[in-house]
Amino acid sequence: MTGKHDNDSAFARQGRIVALVIAAAGLLAIFAPVLVQLTGLPARYEMLFYFASLAAFFWALVAALRMWRGRSGDQG
Repeated sequence: MTGKHDNDSAFARQGRIVALVIAAAGLLAIFAPVLVQLTGLPARYEMLFYFASLAAFFWALVAALRMWRGRSGDQG
C-alpha cells in the first residue's frame, strides 16, 4: 500500500520540479535582455542566458519523457 503511495508522491514531486524548471527557463528567456541591460553586462551574456534557458528546456523535455515512459509501464 505505502509503496504505491510513495511512488505517486515521487512522481508528483518530479512533475512539479519539471514544471518549475520550464517556468523558470521561460522567464529567463523573456527577461534576458532586461537582466543584461539592468546589470550592465556585455551583450554576449544575453546569449549565455538564452543557452542556459535552452539547456533547462531540454532537461525538462528529457525528464518529462522519462516520466511518461516510466508511467506507461505502470498501468494499474
